[in-house]
Amino acid sequence: MGKYKNKYRIASARAQWWDYGWNGAYFITICTQNREHFFGEINDGKMVLSSVGVIADILWHEIPNHSKFVELGDFVVMPNHIHGILILDKPDGGNNNVQSVADSGSGNDNDNDNDNVVETLHATSLQLQQLQQSQQSQQPKFNEKMAAISPKSNSISTIIRSYKSAVTKHANRLGLENGWQTRFHDHIIRDDAEYQRISDYIVNNPANWQEDKFYTV
Repeated sequence: MGKYKNKYRIASARAQWWDYGWNGAYFITICTQNREHFFGEINDGKMVLSSVGVIADILWHEIPNHSKFVELGDFVVMPNHIHGILILDKPDGGNNNVQSVADSGSGNDNDNDNDNVVETLHATSLQLQQLQQSQQSQQPKFNEKMAAISPKSNSISTIIRSYKSAVTKHANRLGLENGWQTRFHDHIIRDDAEYQRISDYIVNNPANWQEDKFYTV
């Protein structure tokens, strides 16, 4: 593992075992539903924000106030998407007792104990006791599996989910048309050169709108 700017841990390459709760710099892209221009329009190479666009902009900059150990890089609101850099800088590196989904052993383990369920209302106390003991013995394994596949606190997934939810909530409260694409795109920034390239792309995105892959009229 290298050090990004001698501070943030980064991955040498994107890998299945990477956990998005680990420290690093992440390039985030979130599109609107059906690429609708909810956030405003580009005029003369500059972004003119709609009311929803203003909400999206303000709440992004509020992220560090609600998520510990998060710093913001460059950010831009475009007509139908947002680009931003999130930097996780947790004291423990963010990988303390963390297991990625790829390592969670999420195979189709059949719980044969379900076959022991008593199908009569006249079950004996011994049968009920055996059933309870069997279920209790499986609970730790079940809890471990759920913990492994559930989004971690202060992970990229939980941060983005909270951000999208907040924008939607405030837009709906004001009766403003809005909507997010279900998923979002993330990319681990690997070194200084890539960080600078992505930062430049974000800053210059409005001026290069017509060349953007998300461009629609």
